[in-house]
Amino acid sequence: MTSAPVEEMDGIKARLKSIWTAGDYDRFSRFMEGGAREFYERLNIAPGCQLLDVACGSGQLALMAAKDGIEVTGVDIAGNLVDRARARAQAEGLSAHFEEADAEILPFDDASFDVVVTLIGAMFAPQPQLVAQELLRVCVPGGTIAMANWTPQGFVGQMFKAVSKFIAPSGMPAPVLWGDEATVRERLGHGTSELNLTRRQYLFDYPFSPTEVVEFFRLHYGPTNRAFASLNAEAQAQLRQELETLWAAHNRSGTDNTIVFAEYLEVVGIRT
Repeated sequence: MTSAPVEEMDGIKARLKSIWTAGDYDRFSRFMEGGAREFYERLNIAPGCQLLDVACGSGQLALMAAKDGIEVTGVDIAGNLVDRARARAQAEGLSAHFEEADAEILPFDDASFDVVVTLIGAMFAPQPQLVAQELLRVCVPGGTIAMANWTPQGFVGQMFKAVSKFIAPSGMPAPVLWGDEATVRERLGHGTSELNLTRRQYLFDYPFSPTEVVEFFRLHYGPTNRAFASLNAEAQAQLRQELETLWAAHNRSGTDNTIVFAEYLEVVGIRT
């Protein structure tokens, strides 16, 4: 992909920032803690390691690591989420550092962290080649780089097809390409001595109906929130119907609960 002009990229990033500061991602993420913990625990990170959580949101994974005695730094483009992560750490008496930063320009020296992770986060940055470069740059040789990225063909990939046509900024590649094995090898393979790619399932489990799940996403999940806000009443109704049909079709539970499995690509690399 040819890089967009600076002025155009600034506009894209401003729009992405407005998307991720919308809604209430902290509340939204509480329903995803089970899958986050499964991803985190498979990494088997030793206490005392320096961990960087890129696109950390409100600190979901970072705070899990801090509780285990790992030295944690979290960064996110959304300042309100960084503030929430700090408040959560303080409330729980945890030692963790959070700051607002761009995944494409990480404010850290080379080889600063033993483990660099991003859980369904850095995949949304508009210049993936810069993200890959930065994840590799700040990781120590022999350190671990780990990502969880939605796949194009998985449930969330299908949901994004419905939503992205309303909000996806032009000039950026599809985020779900980070869920394609060949693309990931192209982006990270040159900087890793080992790269393990595994397709896994993330569990969405809500104690309410698919219709209510769509409304929950509209209220609290930034991309869905902004998509609805950009539409007139007729188009909102069309999008709502499309999303409700998708959730209902994949629901493994009854009409009063919603259980959906969403495929993601787990990426675990060893820095050269």
